[in-house]
Amino acid sequence: MKLATYRLPDGRVRHGEIVGAGGRVTDLGPGDLSAVIGALGAVPSGEPAHDLDDVTLLAPLLRPGKVLAVAANYQEHVTETGGDPIDKSRISPRLFLKPATSVSGPGEEIALPSVSPSVDWEAELVAVIGRGGKDIQVEDALDHVGGYTIGNDVSARTMDYGHERDTADSAVAFFDWLNGKWLDGFAALGPYLVTADEVPDPQKLDVVLDVNGRVRQRGDTGQMIFNVAELVAFASRLMTLEPGDVIYTGTPSGVGVASGEFLSAGDEMTVRVTGLGSLVNRVR
Repeated sequence: MKLATYRLPDGRVRHGEIVGAGGRVTDLGPGDLSAVIGALGAVPSGEPAHDLDDVTLLAPLLRPGKVLAVAANYQEHVTETGGDPIDKSRISPRLFLKPATSVSGPGEEIALPSVSPSVDWEAELVAVIGRGGKDIQVEDALDHVGGYTIGNDVSARTMDYGHERDTADSAVAFFDWLNGKWLDGFAALGPYLVTADEVPDPQKLDVVLDVNGRVRQRGDTGQMIFNVAELVAFASRLMTLEPGDVIYTGTPSGVGVASGEFLSAGDEMTVRVTGLGSLVNRVR
Protein backbone atom coordinates (compact mmCIF):
# COMPACT_ATOMS: atom_id res chain seq x y z
CA MET A 1 0.00 0.00 0.00
CA LYS A 2 0.96 3.61 -0.58
CA LEU A 3 -0.36 5.68 2.30
CA ALA A 4 -0.37 9.47 2.32
CA THR A 5 -1.18 12.42 4.49
CA TYR A 6 -2.78 15.25 2.54
CA ARG A 7 -4.44 18.64 2.91
CA LEU A 8 -7.73 19.47 1.23
CA PRO A 9 -8.36 22.87 -0.37
CA ASP A 10 -10.40 23.87 2.68
CA GLY A 11 -7.36 23.27 4.92
CA ARG A 12 -8.42 20.00 6.52
CA VAL A 13 -5.67 17.39 6.96
CA ARG A 14 -6.63 13.79 6.18
CA HIS A 15 -4.90 10.51 5.43
CA GLY A 16 -5.63 7.81 2.89
CA GLU A 17 -4.36 5.26 0.40
CA ILE A 18 -3.08 6.19 -3.05
CA VAL A 19 -4.69 3.86 -5.57
CA GLY A 20 -4.69 3.33 -9.30
CA ALA A 21 -2.37 4.46 -12.03
CA GLY A 22 -4.35 7.67 -12.42
CA GLY A 23 -3.44 8.92 -8.98
CA ARG A 24 -6.49 8.86 -6.74
CA VAL A 25 -6.48 8.85 -2.97
CA THR A 26 -9.02 7.30 -0.65
CA ASP A 27 -10.11 8.99 2.53
CA LEU A 28 -9.33 6.96 5.67
CA GLY A 29 -9.84 9.61 8.31
CA PRO A 30 -8.67 12.88 9.83
CA GLY A 31 -5.09 13.78 10.68
CA ASP A 32 -1.84 12.23 9.53
CA LEU A 33 -0.79 8.58 9.28
CA SER A 34 -0.09 8.37 13.00
CA ALA A 35 -3.72 7.25 13.26
CA VAL A 36 -2.96 3.97 11.47
CA ILE A 37 0.80 3.48 11.67
CA GLY A 38 0.53 0.97 14.50
CA ALA A 39 -1.91 -1.24 12.60
CA LEU A 40 -0.79 -1.15 8.99
CA GLY A 41 -1.81 -4.76 8.43
CA ALA A 42 -5.40 -3.87 9.24
CA VAL A 43 -5.78 -0.60 7.32
CA PRO A 44 -9.21 -0.68 5.69
CA SER A 45 -9.74 -0.08 2.01
CA GLY A 46 -11.68 2.99 1.02
CA GLU A 47 -13.37 4.29 -2.08
CA PRO A 48 -11.29 6.73 -4.14
CA ALA A 49 -12.29 10.16 -2.95
CA HIS A 50 -9.91 12.71 -4.44
CA ASP A 51 -7.65 13.21 -7.43
CA LEU A 52 -4.07 13.73 -6.28
CA ASP A 53 -4.02 16.95 -8.29
CA ASP A 54 -6.79 18.29 -6.05
CA VAL A 55 -4.96 17.76 -2.74
CA THR A 56 -1.58 18.75 -1.31
CA LEU A 57 0.58 15.88 -0.10
CA LEU A 58 2.20 16.50 3.28
CA ALA A 59 4.88 14.67 5.23
CA PRO A 60 3.40 11.21 5.99
CA LEU A 61 3.95 11.90 9.70
CA LEU A 62 3.74 15.56 10.59
CA ARG A 63 5.31 15.35 14.04
CA PRO A 64 6.96 11.95 14.59
CA GLY A 65 7.57 11.00 18.18
CA LYS A 66 11.27 10.49 17.40
CA VAL A 67 13.23 11.55 14.35
CA LEU A 68 16.39 9.45 14.43
CA ALA A 69 19.20 9.70 11.91
CA VAL A 70 22.52 7.95 11.45
CA ALA A 71 25.74 9.68 10.47
CA ALA A 72 28.55 8.16 8.42
CA ASN A 73 26.72 5.07 7.19
CA TYR A 74 28.15 4.91 3.64
CA GLN A 75 31.92 4.48 3.33
CA GLU A 76 32.23 6.61 0.18
CA HIS A 77 30.47 9.46 1.96
CA VAL A 78 32.82 9.07 4.93
CA THR A 79 35.81 9.11 2.58
CA GLU A 80 34.68 12.17 0.60
CA THR A 81 34.36 14.19 3.82
CA GLY A 82 37.84 13.22 5.02
CA GLY A 83 37.09 10.23 7.21
CA ASP A 84 39.03 7.00 7.53
CA PRO A 85 37.79 3.56 6.49
CA ILE A 86 35.22 2.27 8.96
CA ASP A 87 35.50 -1.17 10.53
CA LYS A 88 31.95 -1.88 11.69
CA SER A 89 33.22 -4.54 14.09
CA ARG A 90 34.91 -1.77 16.09
CA ILE A 91 32.20 0.90 16.19
CA SER A 92 28.47 1.31 16.72
CA PRO A 93 25.99 3.19 14.52
CA ARG A 94 26.31 6.93 15.06
CA LEU A 95 22.74 7.91 15.85
CA PHE A 96 21.51 11.41 16.56
CA LEU A 97 18.09 13.04 17.00
CA LYS A 98 16.43 15.77 14.99
CA PRO A 99 13.50 17.76 16.44
CA ALA A 100 9.98 17.26 15.12
CA THR A 101 10.02 20.92 14.00
CA SER A 102 12.65 19.97 11.42
CA VAL A 103 10.10 17.87 9.48
CA SER A 104 8.98 19.27 6.13
CA GLY A 105 6.83 17.66 3.48
CA PRO A 106 6.94 17.11 -0.27
CA GLY A 107 6.81 20.35 -2.24
CA GLU A 108 7.43 22.40 0.87
CA GLU A 109 9.98 25.19 0.63
CA ILE A 110 12.99 24.92 2.95
CA ALA A 111 14.25 28.25 4.22
CA LEU A 112 17.94 29.06 4.32
CA PRO A 113 18.66 29.91 7.97
CA SER A 114 20.26 33.10 9.24
CA VAL A 115 22.84 31.11 11.20
CA SER A 116 24.56 29.32 8.30
CA PRO A 117 25.92 30.23 4.85
CA SER A 118 26.55 26.60 3.85
CA VAL A 119 23.43 24.45 3.61
CA ASP A 120 23.78 21.00 2.06
CA TRP A 121 21.66 18.04 0.91
CA GLU A 122 21.61 14.39 2.04
CA ALA A 123 19.37 11.87 0.24
CA GLU A 124 18.26 8.99 2.45
CA LEU A 125 16.01 5.97 2.77
CA VAL A 126 13.79 6.38 5.83
CA ALA A 127 12.41 3.46 7.82
CA VAL A 128 9.18 4.06 9.75
CA ILE A 129 8.50 2.00 12.85
CA GLY A 130 5.15 0.22 12.75
CA ARG A 131 5.52 -2.00 15.81
CA GLY A 132 7.36 -0.70 18.83
CA GLY A 133 9.79 -2.54 21.01
CA LYS A 134 12.87 -2.50 23.23
CA ASP A 135 16.05 -4.56 22.82
CA ILE A 136 14.90 -5.90 19.47
CA GLN A 137 17.05 -8.63 17.95
CA VAL A 138 18.56 -7.98 14.51
CA GLU A 139 16.84 -11.02 13.03
CA ASP A 140 13.46 -9.65 14.17
CA ALA A 141 14.08 -5.97 13.44
CA LEU A 142 12.48 -5.68 10.00
CA ASP A 143 9.25 -7.06 11.47
CA HIS A 144 9.07 -3.81 13.44
CA VAL A 145 9.31 -1.63 10.33
CA GLY A 146 5.88 -0.62 9.11
CA GLY A 147 7.02 1.03 5.93
CA TYR A 148 9.52 3.18 4.10
CA THR A 149 9.65 6.67 2.69
CA ILE A 150 12.20 9.14 1.33
CA GLY A 151 14.16 11.64 3.39
CA ASN A 152 16.48 14.57 2.78
CA ASP A 153 18.58 15.25 5.87
CA VAL A 154 19.31 18.86 4.99
CA SER A 155 22.39 20.00 6.89
CA ALA A 156 24.07 23.30 7.73
CA ARG A 157 27.79 22.55 7.45
CA THR A 158 29.03 25.64 9.30
CA MET A 159 27.36 27.81 11.91
CA ASP A 160 27.69 31.56 12.38
CA TYR A 161 26.20 32.92 15.58
CA GLY A 162 27.57 36.42 15.12
CA HIS A 163 30.49 36.18 17.53
CA GLU A 164 33.91 34.56 17.49
CA ARG A 165 34.23 31.01 18.71
CA ASP A 166 37.02 28.45 18.81
CA THR A 167 35.78 26.19 16.01
CA ALA A 168 39.03 24.21 16.22
CA ASP A 169 37.84 22.92 19.58
CA SER A 170 36.43 19.41 19.02
CA ALA A 171 33.42 20.01 21.27
CA VAL A 172 32.52 23.23 19.46
CA ALA A 173 32.93 21.49 16.10
CA PHE A 174 30.74 18.57 17.16
CA PHE A 175 27.92 20.74 18.46
CA ASP A 176 28.07 22.97 15.37
CA TRP A 177 27.65 19.81 13.27
CA LEU A 178 24.75 18.66 15.45
CA ASN A 179 23.06 22.08 15.59
CA GLY A 180 23.27 22.17 11.80
CA LYS A 181 20.88 19.21 11.68
CA TRP A 182 18.19 20.81 13.83
CA LEU A 183 16.94 23.74 11.78
CA ASP A 184 13.33 24.14 10.73
CA GLY A 185 12.45 22.08 7.67
CA PHE A 186 15.77 20.22 7.63
CA ALA A 187 14.13 16.76 7.78
CA ALA A 188 12.26 16.59 4.48
CA LEU A 189 10.01 13.53 4.37
CA GLY A 190 7.69 12.00 1.79
CA PRO A 191 5.96 11.96 -0.58
CA TYR A 192 4.12 8.98 0.93
CA LEU A 193 4.70 5.83 2.95
CA VAL A 194 5.09 2.48 1.17
CA THR A 195 4.22 -0.41 3.48
CA ALA A 196 7.01 -2.85 4.27
CA ASP A 197 5.37 -5.75 2.45
CA GLU A 198 6.06 -3.92 -0.82
CA VAL A 199 9.78 -3.50 0.00
CA PRO A 200 10.98 -7.09 0.39
CA ASP A 201 14.65 -6.10 0.71
CA PRO A 202 15.44 -2.55 1.87
CA GLN A 203 19.12 -3.15 0.99
CA LYS A 204 18.38 -3.32 -2.75
CA LEU A 205 17.19 0.22 -3.47
CA ASP A 206 18.79 2.96 -5.55
CA VAL A 207 19.11 6.39 -3.93
CA VAL A 208 19.54 9.39 -6.25
CA LEU A 209 19.47 13.14 -5.62
CA ASP A 210 19.65 15.92 -8.14
CA VAL A 211 19.83 19.67 -7.69
CA ASN A 212 18.27 21.71 -10.50
CA GLY A 213 18.26 18.59 -12.67
CA ARG A 214 21.95 17.78 -12.13
CA VAL A 215 22.58 14.44 -10.43
CA ARG A 216 24.68 15.01 -7.31
CA GLN A 217 24.23 11.76 -5.39
CA ARG A 218 23.83 8.24 -6.71
CA GLY A 219 24.17 5.16 -4.52
CA ASP A 220 22.29 2.13 -3.34
CA THR A 221 21.23 0.95 0.07
CA GLY A 222 23.39 -2.17 -0.24
CA GLN A 223 26.34 0.16 0.40
CA MET A 224 25.23 0.90 3.96
CA ILE A 225 27.77 0.08 6.64
CA PHE A 226 24.96 -0.81 9.06
CA ASN A 227 21.84 -2.13 7.34
CA VAL A 228 18.28 -1.19 8.27
CA ALA A 229 17.79 -4.18 10.57
CA GLU A 230 21.00 -3.40 12.44
CA LEU A 231 20.01 0.25 12.84
CA VAL A 232 16.57 -0.61 14.21
CA ALA A 233 18.01 -3.16 16.63
CA PHE A 234 20.73 -0.80 17.84
CA ALA A 235 18.32 2.11 18.30
CA SER A 236 16.04 -0.14 20.37
CA ARG A 237 18.90 -0.84 22.77
CA LEU A 238 19.10 2.89 23.52
CA MET A 239 15.40 3.74 23.71
CA THR A 240 11.99 2.18 23.34
CA LEU A 241 10.92 2.48 19.73
CA GLU A 242 7.30 3.41 19.16
CA PRO A 243 4.97 3.30 16.15
CA GLY A 244 5.57 6.36 14.01
CA ASP A 245 9.22 6.85 14.95
CA VAL A 246 11.33 7.44 11.84
CA ILE A 247 14.94 6.51 11.15
CA TYR A 248 16.96 8.29 8.47
CA THR A 249 19.43 5.59 7.46
CA GLY A 250 22.38 7.63 6.14
CA THR A 251 23.41 9.21 2.85
CA PRO A 252 25.65 8.07 -0.02
CA SER A 253 28.51 10.13 -1.43
CA GLY A 254 27.99 13.30 -3.42
CA VAL A 255 27.14 15.85 -0.75
CA GLY A 256 27.88 19.50 -1.42
CA VAL A 257 30.46 19.97 1.30
CA ALA A 258 32.79 17.56 -0.52
CA SER A 259 33.00 19.95 -3.47
CA GLY A 260 32.41 23.21 -1.61
CA GLU A 261 29.05 23.75 -3.36
CA PHE A 262 26.04 24.65 -1.26
CA LEU A 263 22.39 25.45 -1.74
CA SER A 264 21.10 28.84 -2.84
CA ALA A 265 17.62 30.35 -2.88
CA GLY A 266 15.65 29.01 -5.81
CA ASP A 267 17.45 25.65 -5.99
CA GLU A 268 15.27 22.57 -6.35
CA MET A 269 16.26 19.24 -4.80
CA THR A 270 14.74 15.96 -5.99
CA VAL A 271 15.38 12.67 -4.16
CA ARG A 272 14.34 9.36 -5.72
CA VAL A 273 14.43 5.95 -4.07
CA THR A 274 13.40 2.79 -5.93
CA GLY A 275 9.68 2.17 -5.53
CA LEU A 276 9.14 5.10 -3.15
CA GLY A 277 8.53 7.95 -5.58
CA SER A 278 10.21 11.35 -5.64
CA LEU A 279 10.63 13.92 -2.88
CA VAL A 280 10.96 17.45 -4.25
CA ASN A 281 11.76 20.56 -2.20
CA ARG A 282 12.75 24.06 -3.24
CA VAL A 283 15.03 26.32 -1.26
CA ARG A 284 14.05 29.86 -0.33
